[in-house]
This record gives sequence, C-alpha cells and structure tokens, in this order.
Amino acid sequence: MRPRTLLPAAAVALALLTGCAGDGGRRDAGDAVTRDEAAVLAALLERNRAEGGADFVVTAPFGDGAVLTLTGEVDFRAGTGRATAVTSADGVDLVRTVFFSRDQLWFGDVPGATEALGGSGATFLTRPVEAGEAEPPLVDVLVGIVLGLAADDGDDPAGFLAGGYSWEGRRSIDGRPTDLFGLPGERTVAVSSTEDLLVQFATPLPAADGELEAMTTLAEHGPRALDLPGEAQSAPLAEHPELAGAIGL
Repeated sequence: MRPRTLLPAAAVALALLTGCAGDGGRRDAGDAVTRDEAAVLAALLERNRAEGGADFVVTAPFGDGAVLTLTGEVDFRAGTGRATAVTSADGVDLVRTVFFSRDQLWFGDVPGATEALGGSGATFLTRPVEAGEAEPPLVDVLVGIVLGLAADDGDDPAGFLAGGYSWEGRRSIDGRPTDLFGLPGERTVAVSSTEDLLVQFATPLPAADGELEAMTTLAEHGPRALDLPGEAQSAPLAEHPELAGAIGL
C-alpha cells in the first residue's frame, strides 16, 4: 500500500479478533506487522494494477443522515471507471449514472438533460474532476479514492516495519476471510487471507475533521475494458449551467 498516495483516515469500527502468529504464538490486535505482512502491504496497490481492475462499492455519509454510494467497476490500468451513484437522504434515493477518469466526470440520467440538449444526441453532461479544490464535491473525492487504489510500482516493505502499521485482527467481509491492518493516520485496510488482495479500505473524508469516512470494498479482481462516453454523447456542463443542480451529486 502506497502511504504517500492514500488519503489520511480515521479508525473504522470493526470487529477485532485475537489470533495466532505464524510461529504458533498468541497474537493480539494492535501487534506490529510481521515481515511477511509488510511485504503484502507494500505490494497491495501494485497488485491491484497487475490484476487489471475490480468491482467496487464506495460509500460515504454526508450531511444529516445522507449517504452517497457508488457501485460499479474500475479499470486500474486505464484509470477509468463507471458506476451507479445513489444519493440517499430522508428516505429518498436519487440515482445517476457516472463514468470517470482521473481528469473527467460524465453524468447520465440527469432530469431535464434530454430537453436541454435538444437534438444534439448527447446523453451525458461532463465536467473536469475538481479534486484539487479546497472542498471538492463528494463524488470527485470518492472516484479519486477508487482510482488511488492502484500504483505502477510497489513500495519498500521496510517502510512498513518502521512503526505505525499494525495487525488488527480478522474479519469475514462478504464471505471472504480477511486480515485487518491499521495504517498511519488511523487508516484501515482489509486484505484477503487467501489471495493477498485488497478487499476493503477505510479513510476519513477531507474537511470532515475525522468524523466521517469513506469505505471502499473491492471484489472480483480482474481485467476490465470500459468505454467512456464519446464526444458525440457528451455535452460540457459549463455550457448548460442550468442543469448543474439537477445532477444532484
């Protein structure tokens, strides 16, 4: 896992268990990672890219009882993804289709877009990712987290033995046995106990004072081939500012 690229995070409340160390000794949550575990953590993001992609669900609360959930698939090699975005608030679900790259977002199923775009043939509104802003939109933050879970190269395992990395127990996630690890900044990752693949990553949201976090779960790792909306299918949101509020993300 590449510490320099993942967002800082608050601890996530997870069921912690006591297990046995590789040498047969008793092991407690909070113990320092072993050399073998350091090697696994150092290679997690590189392994995601080598696998090619994955299905994902990323969920983050915002406001008072509101939640944004993106469910889709990501191509780690190309740095692209698509998802169904559901904003749940006050018992009402707002659903949009979202495609994304590192630099651009496309929004589909936007009310009023068909009429506003006339006979252009466009069905998606598009705008640049605003991750560099002081307080970027939540959807921009979440797609950045998902795309940030891959790297071209691994890290030096020695860096994971220097302190701040701990084994936190074991947990079954969607039927997959995982080992839980605490990272500096109180981030939390769950790694498949059988495949050494990243299964879950928890991180606090920027500008949330550590009180709100995003939880990303990966499954079905493997190659993906995603076609982003083409120019003929897309209309710049900047040319249709009246539709900005209708996107709802």
